[in-house]
Amino acid sequence: MSEEEKKAYMLLKTVIFQYHGLDEDEIMNLVETATKINAHSEMEWANRFISEDYFTSFERAREYLNEVIGDLSKDKRIQYIKMVWEANNLKGYVTEMEATAMLKFAKDWNLQEEFRTLVNN
Repeated sequence: MSEEEKKAYMLLKTVIFQYHGLDEDEIMNLVETATKINAHSEMEWANRFISEDYFTSFERAREYLNEVIGDLSKDKRIQYIKMVWEANNLKGYVTEMEATAMLKFAKDWNLQEEFRTLVNN
């Protein structure tokens, strides 16, 4: 995974987790992910990106991610959505706000049907 892809993935995951406020399990998940893919600086970048203006961070992230991820292959875009969906499921549930956030990204990336299939499975 390139540095740009790591930044995109950490931003995607962080902004969805922070959509309702981070809990301890989500913080641990982010740290574990950063360790696993060697992306601690990218995680710090994502946190700074969000903290610049928390209230607009989701829309700013959508703009940024649409430029970075929107140009990737369909399989790669599906992989990003799937990784975030699975990370949310690790805690045993996905909030309505998190699902809505992921649905917005799926729509942006023209993956609505694939996301519905993922949710139904």
